[in-house]
Amino acid sequence: MTTDVIVVGAGPVGLMLAGELRLGGVDVVVYDKLPVPPRESRGASFTRRTAECFDQRGLLGRLGEVEPADSHLGGVRIDLTQAEEDHSGVRGVSQFRTERMLEGWVGELGVPVRRGHEVTGFRETPDGVTVTFDGPEGPGEDTAEYLAGCDGGRSAVRKLAGIDFTGSAPRRGFYTADVTGIETRRRLTPEDLPGGSMVLSMDLENGVTRVVVHEKGMAPRDRDSLSYTELADAWQRLTGESIHHARCRWLSCFTDASRVAAEYRRGRVFLAGDAAHVQPPAMAQGLSVGVQDAVNLGWKLAATINGWAPDGLLDTYHAERHPIGRQLARNARAAIELRLTGEEMDPVRDLIGELVSHKDAAGHLAGMLSGLGIRYDMGPGDHPHLGKRIPPNHRLTLPNGTHTRIADLLHTARGLLITTTPETHHLNEHAQNWTDRINTITATWHPHQHPTPDATLIRPDGYIAWTTPQTHHHLTHALNHWFGTARTPA
Repeated sequence: MTTDVIVVGAGPVGLMLAGELRLGGVDVVVYDKLPVPPRESRGASFTRRTAECFDQRGLLGRLGEVEPADSHLGGVRIDLTQAEEDHSGVRGVSQFRTERMLEGWVGELGVPVRRGHEVTGFRETPDGVTVTFDGPEGPGEDTAEYLAGCDGGRSAVRKLAGIDFTGSAPRRGFYTADVTGIETRRRLTPEDLPGGSMVLSMDLENGVTRVVVHEKGMAPRDRDSLSYTELADAWQRLTGESIHHARCRWLSCFTDASRVAAEYRRGRVFLAGDAAHVQPPAMAQGLSVGVQDAVNLGWKLAATINGWAPDGLLDTYHAERHPIGRQLARNARAAIELRLTGEEMDPVRDLIGELVSHKDAAGHLAGMLSGLGIRYDMGPGDHPHLGKRIPPNHRLTLPNGTHTRIADLLHTARGLLITTTPETHHLNEHAQNWTDRINTITATWHPHQHPTPDATLIRPDGYIAWTTPQTHHHLTHALNHWFGTARTPA
């Protein structure tokens, strides 16, 4: 084998997966068909849970100053102040900025990113995958144990693998551009206009403004045939504002189609991000769910290559993430219909608006849209925290008096066992035969936080795999289930 994993696609998802794999101690190479990183920014926001994923690896601060974003479903605002914790996402961060940050990170980890290489095929053997490509110096090939397709909605890896990609056909078209030299009212959430039209404008960085427009009856079309004048004409018809004089840095179009891959894993081939699910770019979901795919898959794939993964661990990637992809497609379709269907949808909008005025309904929707409501099946146990993410801002005090956060303890992408009372400290000793793959911490929780368990086992992706009051026998089961058989004591 030339390397352990080949990742196809150097967007946010592919780069995040490459970094996760490298933190797990495996060799990875990223291939991308573009000769240079794109300057355009298809995504400009991400959800709260994705911000937490970046924070868990020490990456959020590298993005610099970020602006919080509120939450809505198809224009129906969800009051996040009713929630017990912050559900707000991040907006105004260009995808170029995110990719630049991630490429710097994987470069520090020693991951090569080979640009100008377009995948043309692959063949799978019992021991690995051989990938063929056209590169700057002509055709070539590379071999690895596993192949990950993070190469977007038109994924070559998915097509070559023959994985079905089904869902709703496109019905509407949207025009979008990044421009400079305009002054227009900020419309940070899409502004609905009579008859099923909408516009959006958002400041990015360096004087760049993102504009999006949909005019009722605007059909899907080929992006190569779109002119900026057409977008500016539509904008003026809907807003009365002229942006014809702007300098257009990037122009594209998208549709309201939603599709999900039937399989996130087939043999030695995996799909993540837009290669696994596409949807209209509503509610900052596409990039966000893709990054979470990468964080879910990375440690499991690394564990398998390192030889300690329990049976079936790789299969939990599809089991845990495919339902999220289906939910994403459904939510995006619902949001588009709520926003762009005409006045006949008004009773539904009013009903949803009334429902989300209630704390429980608002909390459920906020958790679903922010990603904070995800709960994975961790096996036996009914503790309300089990299977949910542990808030990365929860603070602890170590025995030496140092204060730290959960996020800081997850930077290494290893499992984590935290014990916080004298009655549970012995559990660290119980877990010693897994310390080649998990860290054990004795600490006390910072006061004035939400109720926290006395002892908690956390997976590398930040989700709780075991917690008191379950017994140490349940802890042993959880360690074996997620981290494999204990090493034999020396």
